[in-house]
Order: sequence, then structure tokens, then C-alpha cells
Amino acid sequence: MNKKERFEKIIAWFETNMPVAETELQYGNPYELLVAVILSAQCTDKRVNLVTPALFKRFPEPESLAAASVDEVFSLIRSVSYPNNKAKHLIGMATMLLNDFQGIVPDTVEQLVKLPGVGRKTANVIVSVVYEKPAMAVDTHVFRVSARLGLTVRSKTPLDTEKQLVKFIPENRLAIAHHWIILHGRYICVARTPKCEACGLRPYCAYFEKLEKKKTRPAKSIKKA
Repeated sequence: MNKKERFEKIIAWFETNMPVAETELQYGNPYELLVAVILSAQCTDKRVNLVTPALFKRFPEPESLAAASVDEVFSLIRSVSYPNNKAKHLIGMATMLLNDFQGIVPDTVEQLVKLPGVGRKTANVIVSVVYEKPAMAVDTHVFRVSARLGLTVRSKTPLDTEKQLVKFIPENRLAIAHHWIILHGRYICVARTPKCEACGLRPYCAYFEKLEKKKTRPAKSIKKA
């Protein structure tokens, strides 16, 4: 199976078996999603969703967040990873959002990455989810699962993974493909022990193919002294 065929079969499987796929972060508007995605860095969506209701109630818009103190924001997000840095990033993000973008969340990756706490992954999530633009956000799940499935080869960076995926996934499927791969990595193709027995992608998976080949290799004979 060549790479193009692998992409086609995997996309077809997802379209049939996961026709609806979207972020598990809870938000009500672009500003809230931006805050949630910043908080989600190296943290689970489940944990972020426990934190954001009180955070959004206290800071419902960029103006109130920009006027907050680090200690005040920290007290509300202390259970997420790196809360001190994220508190500073959130205040800085809100301040720049007001000063440079009239309080409106930008719709391009180039503008979004200027905001404190916003990397390329976060920017791609925003333009994809909020503005429905073709973008592929690469987090740890996407990086891992893409390599296991054989969708990417010898990728060493998230950007390399992004470029390889964008090359083969149709533009109109990029946004949902991001969620397909994340959810598959979160619940089936988990990091330590992938649940291959429960995976419908086994016929198209490079990782599973290697496992099967190992099983069929003849055992090495032991030479007698």
C-alpha cells in the first residue's frame, strides 16, 4: 500500500465511522476558545473544562482579563499545567488583543502567533474551528498517531508532520481530520499501549502491519555447541 492509498483508506474509514468530530473543549465564543486552547497546552481538555467555567464567569471578555493581576488569574487556573506562565500569557494575550486587534480574535495564523501563549498549533486550532479555514493543528496526539499509522514518515517536528498531512489530506477535510486523529489518539491509539484490538484502522496501519510481520517471522534456531 503506497502513501496515497493509505491516506484514502484511512480518511474513508473516518468518514464512515466518525462523521462528526469536534473539539472537546467547552467554549461559547472565539475569545473563550482561545483562552481554553492556551490552557490546554500539555494539559487535558477534561482538566481545562473544569477550570474554564469559573474563569469565564470572572473574565467574560478581553477587557476584564487584561485588567486582571497574575495572582488573580493563577488562583483560578492553578490546577492546570504551568499555571503561573499561563496566567501571564492569558493577561498578555488579552492586552494585545485589545491594543492590536480591537478585541477581535485574529483569523490568520500569522497574526495569532503574535499573541502571548499562542504557538502554531493553537493558531491552527483557532483558524480551523472558529473561522473554518483549512488548517492542520499538530499536537502530541496528531504527531504520534500520524507516525504510527504511516501517514507521516521520519517526521521530527510538528511543522514537518503538518506539511506531510496537508499534502495528502483534501483541503475540505483538513479541519475535521485534525479532530479525527486527536480523538483516535486520545481513546484508541494511546501513547503507551495502543488498543489495536479495538481499532478499525488495523488494515491500513503501518504500526499494526509491523506487529503482524513480527509474529510471522520464523524463530531463530539455536545452534548446538
